[in-house]
Amino acid sequence: MGIGEKNWTIPNLLTIFRVLLTPVFVVLFMQERLYSALLTFGAAGLTDALDGTIARVLHQRSRLGAMLDPLADKILLVTSFVCLAIKGWIPGWLAVVVVSRDVIIVGGLAVLSFSGVDVKERIRPLMISKINTTAQMLLILAVLGGRAFFGNGDEAALILAQGILVATVAVLSVLSGTLYIFKWFGSFPTDGKNGNGR
Repeated sequence: MGIGEKNWTIPNLLTIFRVLLTPVFVVLFMQERLYSALLTFGAAGLTDALDGTIARVLHQRSRLGAMLDPLADKILLVTSFVCLAIKGWIPGWLAVVVVSRDVIIVGGLAVLSFSGVDVKERIRPLMISKINTTAQMLLILAVLGGRAFFGNGDEAALILAQGILVATVAVLSVLSGTLYIFKWFGSFPTDGKNGNGR
């Protein structure tokens, strides 16, 4: 099996499928086919849970997968937050926080990579970042589910749950973004020759 063929693994195909589901979600959302949009987002979220598990169980971890998985998450979540903010279903400032955090993270990783730092080895995903991703998905599902099943989504319990999730996502986004910045400073090469940060 050639090097290229090793990238065609089940986890990587699931990740690519998640990326392909994103424009489908956008079209359904903009057409206000909320049940279909909810199911599409749910399916995309399910692939996120499955790809990592399958990669571990089947020993199909790959460098490509390590890069694609978080990128697919960001594409799906950023797109979803922008869509919800445009509709006014989540605070606009929250979408700005989420998008800004991801732009900063991707930009920081790119700078480190161009500086010779082995990003995959030195910048591991933080647990708080994984929790943040889960919270973001739960918020999107709660908002979409509320609108799909309750119309205006003005049920008291639903409003309370969404408010808690909004606050949680905001705090986790800021905190995880700040922690990544501190990690970058600790990993940035000081001699301009290597990425060992010494």
